[in-house]
Amino acid sequence: MSRLPQELKAVYSGSGGSAAESAPSPSIRGLRALAGLLCRLFLVFLAVGMLPAQQGTPMATIGPAPVQIAPPRPNYPFPDGQGYVYSAEWHLITAGTAVVKMEGAGNNRKVTASAESAGAVNVIFPVHDRFESRFDPRTFCSLSIFKHSEEGAHKRETSIGFDYARKKGTLDEKNLKTGETKHVENDLAACATDVITGFYYLQSLPLMLGASYEFPISDGKTTIVHATVEKRELIKVPAGTFPAVLVTAEATSGPLQSKGKVWVWYSEDPSHTPVQMRAKLGWGALLFRLQRIEK
Repeated sequence: MSRLPQELKAVYSGSGGSAAESAPSPSIRGLRALAGLLCRLFLVFLAVGMLPAQQGTPMATIGPAPVQIAPPRPNYPFPDGQGYVYSAEWHLITAGTAVVKMEGAGNNRKVTASAESAGAVNVIFPVHDRFESRFDPRTFCSLSIFKHSEEGAHKRETSIGFDYARKKGTLDEKNLKTGETKHVENDLAACATDVITGFYYLQSLPLMLGASYEFPISDGKTTIVHATVEKRELIKVPAGTFPAVLVTAEATSGPLQSKGKVWVWYSEDPSHTPVQMRAKLGWGALLFRLQRIEK
């Protein structure tokens, strides 16, 4: 097994217990941190810090990109009913699996995502997370997010609303173990996507070589993400071998600015299926590989 970095710290600290429990080994601390980050890193377009956005015609630029959420092109074929199943790997360790799926929900679209820890990670720090996002398919503007998170002994539910009329984003969170609640409001831009729908927003863009895009993503707070279509590559994953385009993305504002980077390989056919993803932070990288597409 690959050696875990000594500097990794647990996402959550334990309470009570013996000295051995309160001071776990570096390997255990590393696995706990990895498990706690599994779901958040799967949709690694993380969201912090609020900046404005504009709506407009889809644009791809060589050079500076406009900050906006571009509505989908007319008759865009949303990948309804398709479930993307990924394995999550870190230094040859299988950390877990993640599934993302889109389907119709009345006049809106619903995207669901789940993350389940596996192997040694599941034994030391089990993760069972569920996300649901709804967005307007005419604009790609997010409408709401619901999260149910079970990470070790921590269980919480979070609801996020996008009130564009008031230009406010609301976050309500409840600790299911203690009953503690919190309510937070932040200024909201004219249109923003979220950490789940953003996964599909990039998929809908033309993704021409050399093109760059900037858009806001919100998870209660918002950051601006800059994405660039870098090059073509042939990618082999358990689901098959795909001619693909490599898209790099990173936050350009907020606390996560310059602290991490994401590589996403989208198939070069019209479906732009995300076949592989890699997320890099200071302590290492997580790799997500498409196992299969469920219909």
